[in-house]
Amino acid sequence: MTVLVIVLGVLLFAVLIVLAVASSKPDEFRVERNVVINETPDKIFPWLEDPKKTAEWSPWEKKDPNLKKVFSGSDKGVGAVYEWDGNKEIGAGRLEIKEVVPLRKVVMDLKFFRPMKGENVAEYNVAPAAGGTEVKWSIRGSSPFMTKIFCVFMDMDKMIGGEFEKGLAELKSTVER
Repeated sequence: MTVLVIVLGVLLFAVLIVLAVASSKPDEFRVERNVVINETPDKIFPWLEDPKKTAEWSPWEKKDPNLKKVFSGSDKGVGAVYEWDGNKEIGAGRLEIKEVVPLRKVVMDLKFFRPMKGENVAEYNVAPAAGGTEVKWSIRGSSPFMTKIFCVFMDMDKMIGGEFEKGLAELKSTVER
């Protein structure tokens, strides 16, 4: 009986530690990566404001060869919509372009339906840089308590940031061809 009490006490202590660490995490998250592309903004921007073209360099597209895609709304720019339904790595979601500043910025509402529900804002920012044009890709959103618990064990910046790095490298390669 005493061994059981000790084990239960240790488990309770571990759960309390996880909950305490989770509660100290911020209420919002932001992940951002950037790349300099040796091209002008007018050569890069079409790959950012058109969800069909974005799908050509997105790292997530390569993770599910049977990914179901639906494009609707505008062909590009404000009102363009991309919905996907894929395997457990990709999940399902919807992206809609909400704002475009030509040759400078694209802002998107990004909704995830599975594996976890979430509503975020993704953004591409384009600016002149030494050696070409800098493209920044970011995502931000709220961190409800369940997300904070998840983030005790997983680093959101490394998880998403690594995929952003792959995507930006593919974008650079695509545009510079």
